[in-house]
Amino acid sequence: MRGSAVVDREPVTDTADIWLLPEQAIAAFAAESGGEELLSGEERTRMARLIRPADRRRFLGRRLLCRFALSARTGRPPEEWRFTTGPHGRPEPDREGLRFSLADTEGLVVCAVTEGRACGIDVEQTSVSAESAHHISRFFACEELLELSALEPDALVARVGELWVLKESYLKAQGTGLHRSLAGFSFARGPAADGRITVRDPVQPGDWAFELFRPGPRHLVALAVEGADRAAVRQTWLTESGKPTDPRRGEGP
Repeated sequence: MRGSAVVDREPVTDTADIWLLPEQAIAAFAAESGGEELLSGEERTRMARLIRPADRRRFLGRRLLCRFALSARTGRPPEEWRFTTGPHGRPEPDREGLRFSLADTEGLVVCAVTEGRACGIDVEQTSVSAESAHHISRFFACEELLELSALEPDALVARVGELWVLKESYLKAQGTGLHRSLAGFSFARGPAADGRITVRDPVQPGDWAFELFRPGPRHLVALAVEGADRAAVRQTWLTESGKPTDPRRGEGP
């Protein structure tokens, strides 16, 4: 592992680190951070089974990015990370209290890292068609369908996209993925002055904080962090050279 791929970061427990890796930067990032040699044999086998080159590329980007992000948080060498698998297939690092979540879509790979708080992240493209939005919304909760029914077509499509990434991030944070029904819990937005996002989940009640942001015109990202208090969020982009930009810190992206 080249030393330039490790970044010193302040390990603050109430901070969520978000790393964003553009798809066009994956090749440079892989060359900078160790490439396929850093993967386990099982990971290399899984990647080889993927048919599409883009799927293999993003798989490699995800697996390298999580090691990079965990090392940036802790200072531990990237090649030393080992992972266990949860009951629904979620990978967990072999360090107690440290959590991470990965997501990708065409054009972007993202990773969130927290300490002492569960986290989940999702990214989707913003170009959702009206037909797709109608299909997706059929799986939402009654409260959400009522909200959508009052919206104009363009606003409805945008809101469906928001609800979808929020639901994905929440289920990832819980470690269940889409093994739960999307209609079993619902999201709501607070007044414009507050903008706080809340979840109502009768099955698994608990405190969660959410962030929703657009890192660019093509993508929408949602972050779920366990606990009632919003975590400070620190975003870092990986540039096309495969190296990080300066992080930005704040109460939200």
